[in-house]
Amino acid sequence: MRGRNVEYGVTADTGGHIRYLMGLVGASEQDPTVERITIATRAFRGFLGDEYWQTRETVTPKIEIVRFPTAQPGYLPKEELWREVPSFADAVIEWIENQPKRPDILHAHYADAGVVAAIVRERLGIPFVFTSHSLGRVKLDAFTRSSGEAMTDAAESLEHRLAAEERALADAALVIASSRDEAEIQYAGYDSYAPGKIRVVPPGSDLTMFTSARSSIAVDRMINRFLDDPDKPPILAIARPVTKKNLIAMVEAFGESPELQNRANLVLIAGSRTDIDDLEPELADNLTRILKTIDRYDLYGKVAYPKGHRPEDLPGLYAYARERRGIFVNPAFNEPFGLTLLEAAAVGIPVIATDSGGPNDIVEVCGNGVLVDATVPRSIADAALDILRSPALWHKYAASGAAAVKAYDWKAHAKRYHGLMRSILSTPSTEPARPAQLLITDIDNTLVGDEAAHAQFCRWLARQNGVGFGIASGRSFHSAMMVLEQEGSPRPEVMITSVGAEIYYLTGDSTTYVGDDEWAKIIDVNWDPDAVNEILGTEPGVHPQAELEQRRFKVSYLTDGDKGLRRRLQEKFAAEGLQCTVTHSHGRYLDILPVRASKGAAVIHVRRRYGLSEDQVFVSGDSANDTEMLRTLPQAIVVQNFTDDMANLPELAHAYFASTGYAAGIIEGVEHFKNRAVTPAV
Repeated sequence: MRGRNVEYGVTADTGGHIRYLMGLVGASEQDPTVERITIATRAFRGFLGDEYWQTRETVTPKIEIVRFPTAQPGYLPKEELWREVPSFADAVIEWIENQPKRPDILHAHYADAGVVAAIVRERLGIPFVFTSHSLGRVKLDAFTRSSGEAMTDAAESLEHRLAAEERALADAALVIASSRDEAEIQYAGYDSYAPGKIRVVPPGSDLTMFTSARSSIAVDRMINRFLDDPDKPPILAIARPVTKKNLIAMVEAFGESPELQNRANLVLIAGSRTDIDDLEPELADNLTRILKTIDRYDLYGKVAYPKGHRPEDLPGLYAYARERRGIFVNPAFNEPFGLTLLEAAAVGIPVIATDSGGPNDIVEVCGNGVLVDATVPRSIADAALDILRSPALWHKYAASGAAAVKAYDWKAHAKRYHGLMRSILSTPSTEPARPAQLLITDIDNTLVGDEAAHAQFCRWLARQNGVGFGIASGRSFHSAMMVLEQEGSPRPEVMITSVGAEIYYLTGDSTTYVGDDEWAKIIDVNWDPDAVNEILGTEPGVHPQAELEQRRFKVSYLTDGDKGLRRRLQEKFAAEGLQCTVTHSHGRYLDILPVRASKGAAVIHVRRRYGLSEDQVFVSGDSANDTEMLRTLPQAIVVQNFTDDMANLPELAHAYFASTGYAAGIIEGVEHFKNRAVTPAV
């Protein structure tokens, strides 16, 4: 890497992660409390030019790149860098010890950097955060899926990487993930997995150059020379030709669908090359496979595969597709984030993306396309045809640029990121003191949903001495934390998540959380999720939610709004000898949990753990999945914007129904109960 004019796509190591890193340091530089940012990387010579052997490169007055020689002076692909970790770590430590001021914190990017940071922490005591960018276990799983069995040579080459990732996860003060999929599914396969010290902080994006993008004569010439009918809508993919990007699936999907060939062209922007034989073996092998597949299906005149492009061509490439009402596709086996999907959204192109990784979050937030199983090429073709056949659907997905620009902003990213860094560096305390009172609230449409009411709540809570703050949500831990941090909410002392299936407590470092293992043991008794899924599979109008929404102690489905569904399912479960907690909220979301698990039961468990009486706990919510929690405690608050006909539920007759909505209703309810408690008897 270098500070300017990065040569993207030249090797398997020159991809979007470098853009992420430069965007991160660029945004961090704007914070006046950040004095200095040093990017430590490896020096090498004899490949791509002598500048990568340059010891120091000044990027801006605050940002510098320092390159450290290691035992081997030549360029090495990332799969071989593990051998250089000891000499690199020694060089970094020597450099740090010779600086007039040591860095306050390290941020390690990729597995080997995680080991280097762990060594520095061990010797010098400097804490570090870790970002994987991609995980070895995910790559190994992708090989397994594509070949039917784990490839021996791949497993051997990944052995050191997996060990490095385990150490980085174990030793890092905090782990930064780009998506919920990464935080909750990908990392879960590691022995050192600790969900409470992982934060989902989606990368920011500088999308300004894409929002007004136009095609160019150079881009038109680059692509059109391959095509018999260049006016057809293009199916566009932009990715390095590494195995995990799965570009071959695009060609197979296109080749297997005569209708797609009649309706569209395929455009593959697969890195840059002069001669395929001069590329690294993985890139050369994949490009050769792509060309052979084009030949097998006789797709000449229907597929464009230019040899290279400049970074400044990117906006024009997306605009080329938009101007012809095309589609952007990311067919990767797993995509840690998906920056190209945001770029496509900003330009105004519908997207089709892998359902593994960051695209889940992007498509949910932006509404700019559909997710598919990228291991099944037919699913890509079917999704493309659905969009091409429907002008209304194309326009719906294309009109997402404003949402993408607003949601994924580097300034907002840096604000959250720096808040976490400052929290790590603050003086550690002992175990948090037991609160005198505890307020536990739902998040969506209760704590958040009204910006002014939320700001009022934050100011109010800061004045409540002795009142602990907790949340109880249907969201997972990482989803809940992501919303709370985005909204600037106070950091909860306790988090009841996944509709009461999981409980987490803030630790003494005031940043990370630890799960309640005792609660997990309590609710695990007689829990049989396979039997639950079998019964739900026979129920009409009920469909499983995505894998990301399924938890160890929560089975989640979507429904068509059948009001009698909850009672009918309870009867079916009882007939099969299954005892479960069934919640059905907003007429759409169905959650099945162990019979001992619910928001209410979790609140009682937390209350007892803290040694609080019922009258020392306040709970608030807005929908049916809060009912179990609200009915269990006398100081229950229902905010004015409630749903699911809660006012007519007899089990909530004791609750206080606020006259104000959202977080203002929480304040109103707490003050109501406090005033009632101090009113003298007549």
